[in-house]
Amino acid sequence: MCGRFAQPRSADELARIFHARAASQLEGGRFNVAPTDPILAVVERHAERVLDEFRWGLIPVYATSRRGAARLINARSEAVETSGAFRVAFQRQRCIIPADAFYEWRRPSDADGRRAARPQPFAIRLATSLPMAFAGLWSTWHDPVSAERVHTASILTGPPNALVASVHDRMPVILDASDWSAWLDESASPETLRALLRPAPAEAMTMYAVSPAVNDVRSDGAGLLEPISRWQPSLWADSPPA
Repeated sequence: MCGRFAQPRSADELARIFHARAASQLEGGRFNVAPTDPILAVVERHAERVLDEFRWGLIPVYATSRRGAARLINARSEAVETSGAFRVAFQRQRCIIPADAFYEWRRPSDADGRRAARPQPFAIRLATSLPMAFAGLWSTWHDPVSAERVHTASILTGPPNALVASVHDRMPVILDASDWSAWLDESASPETLRALLRPAPAEAMTMYAVSPAVNDVRSDGAGLLEPISRWQPSLWADSPPA
């Protein structure tokens, strides 16, 4: 899964990178985005690519309240075509969620082979340091009490590549720049879309240990993406990832 990620760039910068018009000025500098937080995502509306604001955690149109949003931050790519919560969005409401990094946790072993109590967080990002393009889905939910229109989004996940597999059995689907247009195309066929739901190449990515401060959703700041070396490689049951 993907339960925390970094979206530190401004709306204007992301709009330039993704060739979109910025329809939101949500501030950048967010290094620890958590479920139900506001996020920026790229959608296509009336043949125009737009960067707009969403809440992370898709609320299906049939939901009677917002309560389940935190459970729908991710959509399993293998089941998205048949899922009641995601099927319609997969057909015609797809988006790209930019992220400079996402976080996963690995629990090291002590000298006796027992699992340590505190897992070590890792930042995973592109080796180029450019933002990743997560394949996403979006929905608009109408609050029956306030009549507010709430725009929400979810990140598609799939099997990990060899790098991410050392810390987790899932990873976000990361789109290559050459696939952005196809993913956002409302008329794209299911066959075309399925072909995009593959792991990003491990050699294109990097992973390193970061501060346990990222464990607290109240923590933020550029320091969360700085590598640390306080963990001891000897505590790992196997070799730590490069």
